[in-house]
Amino acid sequence: MSDLGQNDLGRTALPFETGAVSHVGRVRSANEDNLVVRPEFGIWAVADGMGGHENGALASATVAAAIENIGPTGSAPDLLARLEAAVLQANAEIRRRIAEGNGAPMGSTLAVLLVHDRHFACVWCGDSRIYLVRAGQILQLSRDHTEVQDLVERGVLTPAEAKVSPRRHVITRAIGVHEQPELDLDSGEIEDGDVFLLCSDGLTEHVAEDEILATVEERGAQQACNALLQLTLQRGARDNVTVIVMRYTRRENRTTRWMPNMRMQETDTP
Repeated sequence: MSDLGQNDLGRTALPFETGAVSHVGRVRSANEDNLVVRPEFGIWAVADGMGGHENGALASATVAAAIENIGPTGSAPDLLARLEAAVLQANAEIRRRIAEGNGAPMGSTLAVLLVHDRHFACVWCGDSRIYLVRAGQILQLSRDHTEVQDLVERGVLTPAEAKVSPRRHVITRAIGVHEQPELDLDSGEIEDGDVFLLCSDGLTEHVAEDEILATVEERGAQQACNALLQLTLQRGARDNVTVIVMRYTRRENRTTRWMPNMRMQETDTP
């Protein structure tokens, strides 16, 4: 198990309290998840690899490494553009490795939170999730790119049926699967006290949204991550588990606008 507490860089200057944890779980022999925690740059990310132990870990590590190298930016559009460039770079690298490996499957989900000034953007691909906890309520900002989610939206399955479907983990998008990655984007204005949670599906397989809400409201960021991990482990942890919690604790008056590009599909902000 690894965990990360609040970043030492600018403890008093940064408006973010961050916690993170990643664990192999009770069943898997290797951890194919990777995470990025760079509050000094306004970047948090979770990547969940697919394609077998070695290939999945390599794919998610490739995505995480590309995002780690984004560095400081001067504006929201610049940050978003650099994220896109990093994802394209990772996508190309994964596809190169697939070709070198005689077509062995490999890919990674991605869930990213970006914050610049008073605005946030969520970018995702696959079924790793991004939640916002605000004013005592929890909202899933990301939409799962899975077969069962598509069927729920078409009215073929109910949400309850989707939760137990044997195909609930079949994803329809992943970094490295296609020549051009498909990303979704949601954005909004951040408010004092907002809490964002990013996770791989190893958490949501075992823990309900109301339990996530209660945990992050009762605990600090790192304590919440640890508690959610322990709850997942108690319930069997059939997959790798990765959780990031970020709490925003400072008001500012600056404004900015996110500029989605042609490869990202912007969704309505609730």
